[in-house]
Amino acid sequence: MRNTIPAFGFAAFFWALLGLLSTRLEARAEGLTYASLEGALTWQTRNEQAIPGVGGTRFSLSDPETGPFGTYRVYVGHRWNQKHEIRALYAPFSVDLNARFANPIDFMGSTFAADTPTAAFYKFNSYRLTYTYFFDPIGGWDLGLGFTAKIRDAEVRLEQGGLSRSKKNVGFVPLLNFRASRALVAEWRFRFDLDGLAAPQGRAFDAAFFLERKIPGTRFSGFGGYRTLEGGASNDEVYSFAWLHYLTLGVRGEF
Repeated sequence: MRNTIPAFGFAAFFWALLGLLSTRLEARAEGLTYASLEGALTWQTRNEQAIPGVGGTRFSLSDPETGPFGTYRVYVGHRWNQKHEIRALYAPFSVDLNARFANPIDFMGSTFAADTPTAAFYKFNSYRLTYTYFFDPIGGWDLGLGFTAKIRDAEVRLEQGGLSRSKKNVGFVPLLNFRASRALVAEWRFRFDLDGLAAPQGRAFDAAFFLERKIPGTRFSGFGGYRTLEGGASNDEVYSFAWLHYLTLGVRGEF
């Protein structure tokens, strides 16, 4: 996998940012800083592209291979007064695929021949900063609502013989954040986490369903479950929709 921004550099930047925020906030109220790491097996059940969106040939990057692909994501965050939380996310995803298309593909002003080995590269890295406000518990549920500022770093590339064409796109996407959790039995907890929003220009939804358990005598907990990410955009410049499924295990530490 290829990532244009090193994970360690991103994590170091946000650790410094959150450290500064927590220092200022904890001067007024007790706070909690945390980090979590997720590792997942990831499948793609949809990955349709056409570039340009009008005039380009629509083709599938999920047909050559659905996965699983190994992926990961990193969260760092800080909560204060039990009500307010800010967190940062680094979630890279990129795959190299060997494709052979049934029909000629018009892509970025060039034609890629049918029934010819073609190297395809797909990247959709996500960088997010989220603020969430948590309400008083309702019926045993802890609920939060907030806003996520997302930067997408996307690329689609086709290579066939000496022909290579690539479409890169970096842009800002505003999302709503909804969180819900509930204590279960024997230190277990259910967690639901959603970043999502739909508009005429496109949509993006990232939803996770996890079971989490505290590791006795430590500040760590382990969790696992299912995550799904779906969305894309359709306009004159690009048609791009993907649907990813994650079988996830992770660990969270509080400091």
